[in-house]
Amino acid sequence: MAGGMWLRCLLGPHLQRIHRSPDQSQPEGRSGRRGWTYQPRSLEKHTDSILGWASTLWSLSYYSSPLLLCYLYRKGYICSSKLVPVSQYVGTVLVCLLGVACLRGWGRWKNSEYFQFISILEETRSNHTPENKKKLKCYDFDFSFWPSDFSWSDVSSSKSSKTGVSLLKPEPRLRGAADSVLNSVRTLPCHVIGYLIAHSFGRRMLYPGSVGLLQKAMRPMLQQGLARLIEEFDGQRNKLVACDGNEIDTMFVDRRKEGGRKGRTLVICCEGNAGFYEVGCMNTPLEGGYSVLGWNHPGFGGSTGVPFPQNEANAMDVVIQFAIHKLGFQISDIVVYAWSIGGFTASWAVMSYPEIQSLVLDASFDDLLPLALKVMPDSWRPLVQHTVRQYMNLNNADQVLKYQGPVLLIRRTKDEIITTTGPEDIMSNRGNDLLLKLLQYRYPKIMTDEGIRVTRQWLGASNHLEEASVYSGYEVDDEWCESVLQSYQADRDVTFPWSVGEDMTMEGRRQLALFLARKYMRNFESTHCTPLPAAEFHPPWRLRNQKM
Repeated sequence: MAGGMWLRCLLGPHLQRIHRSPDQSQPEGRSGRRGWTYQPRSLEKHTDSILGWASTLWSLSYYSSPLLLCYLYRKGYICSSKLVPVSQYVGTVLVCLLGVACLRGWGRWKNSEYFQFISILEETRSNHTPENKKKLKCYDFDFSFWPSDFSWSDVSSSKSSKTGVSLLKPEPRLRGAADSVLNSVRTLPCHVIGYLIAHSFGRRMLYPGSVGLLQKAMRPMLQQGLARLIEEFDGQRNKLVACDGNEIDTMFVDRRKEGGRKGRTLVICCEGNAGFYEVGCMNTPLEGGYSVLGWNHPGFGGSTGVPFPQNEANAMDVVIQFAIHKLGFQISDIVVYAWSIGGFTASWAVMSYPEIQSLVLDASFDDLLPLALKVMPDSWRPLVQHTVRQYMNLNNADQVLKYQGPVLLIRRTKDEIITTTGPEDIMSNRGNDLLLKLLQYRYPKIMTDEGIRVTRQWLGASNHLEEASVYSGYEVDDEWCESVLQSYQADRDVTFPWSVGEDMTMEGRRQLALFLARKYMRNFESTHCTPLPAAEFHPPWRLRNQKM
């Protein structure tokens, strides 16, 4: 029995923190604290430090391996006479590290807090009852050891399948069979190079938060944020299994018991390319009083996998299914909120689940391709186009156009990330293109050349005073504009696109264009990475008689 527990301690996960809720007793010497960082004893502490350094060195060697191998080859170290001593040295190091790991297991076994934790973990694995899960959730440990709380296969109505959920694909070009074969042969090198770029530095450039070294550097901050969500907001951490087998790390804060409409509304948050729910945009609706469900991209935090578009969509699918079937929210009570690159999964969600109440996109863009072309050499343009469209096709605008519900776009007036020429040129902000594409699709008779011109003029305003000046310059009557739209909707009750404005004067179309632009987009005077204050998080505009 003792040997079995020592082996479990040896193979067990890292324990970072012990959470305690107010109704639980505190150990001696820890009164007045809701949680504390796990303190390993001397033997476990030092051996864990050695293994941590070994892991870091391995990560550095992995990422630098191409350069390292070239250097060793040029120096003549890659040959049979040199490889045998090297292999012996590596074997000796591995044996030493194994001995260090055994000593760490002994140190854990002698620590009463770790021994209690590993006992609860083993009991939960063998008997997955709510009581055992409640005990286990008092601990913060390596999430790969966390038992699954929900799987896509638990519900039969999931939109996912064993081949993954559906994504929008670029339109294929029609050509003859002979031309198609010839073109395939001609573009084969481009396909190969594009694949290598996407699966090496391309994916890491697009999602730097998936890089292990960055996560290690951010670990103290992430642990602090996780402790705050659990101990101050009574957050519930859950592991979801997507249709592709990836495990998705989620955090849910329930405000329904507090009453009110906000508490009954669930805001699902989609983070940016270096964002984690522990410290990301989840805090904005949380401070606003909403029930909130945050999740980490595949490869981020406790989530497994890599954040390619298909994996991202699969993760979002299981998050929505979890919210409906396990948390008990109606889909019409769900708001999807995204920051930056999270707009891809958010727009996929409302495209695939059109009954979702509304969509809020903060500092997001219409399409990844223009932003990718901005940072790559001009000579690479054909290769970049192929790689993005084939492997990283984040086509947010195309997906948003398939959604009929209310949408709010938040534009950062000093955004330095999603502008193509720089933060000083607000007209190069790709959020403008997202707004124009949305308005042109929904209101094509209003967004004629003149409507687009006045909307661009309004978008060129970099502060509230300039906005108001453009708005008042065209003498926009808000009440008249809303009454026109309400009358059109009452008479027809049709889906978008609307034909409202086709029999209207140019002056009327101008007013409606500016009115709609201001309703669909709000400016926030800040840079890209500034956290959005709760006061700036609003439900999207809807007509007064529009259905919820």
